[in-house]
Amino acid sequence: MSNRTKNALNPIFEQRDVEIDQEPLPETRQAEIRQHLRVVHRQESLDALDLDEQFVRSGGKGGQNVNKVATCVVLRHRPSGLQVKCQEARSQAMNRFLARRLLCEKLDTLRRGAASAAEQARERIRRQKRKRSKRAKEKMLASKHAQGEKKAQRRRVGSDE
Repeated sequence: MSNRTKNALNPIFEQRDVEIDQEPLPETRQAEIRQHLRVVHRQESLDALDLDEQFVRSGGKGGQNVNKVATCVVLRHRPSGLQVKCQEARSQAMNRFLARRLLCEKLDTLRRGAASAAEQARERIRRQKRKRSKRAKEKMLASKHAQGEKKAQRRRVGSDE
């Protein structure tokens, strides 16, 4: 198989005649990506006709590959107007996958609002950072003091500490 292969990662989405300058992914990884895209497609009901996909040159790490090949993927969801740009990986195929996943997450946040996974994670972190109440702080300090007393009792007999 030559280095130039058609992108066969996701049969669900529209297949475009885009050539990729890379080695093909192992068959197990391709199957894993296809399965994930099927699940995402069912959950978010992304339609290939609603997506505008562009390939542009990315920058940063990756050497000559990212400078010569258009590995950066820009996805735009027409109905919502959301736009995602992904240049995390060196390969265009992986960036297409990551861009679609990111777009699905953003659509999920947009559709479900406070019920989305991202919003729940932010809320959990906010609760963790919140200042403790006076009573909770006293209770925690009392517990620590009691633990310290237990440890003090474990010292060797006759030690002068």
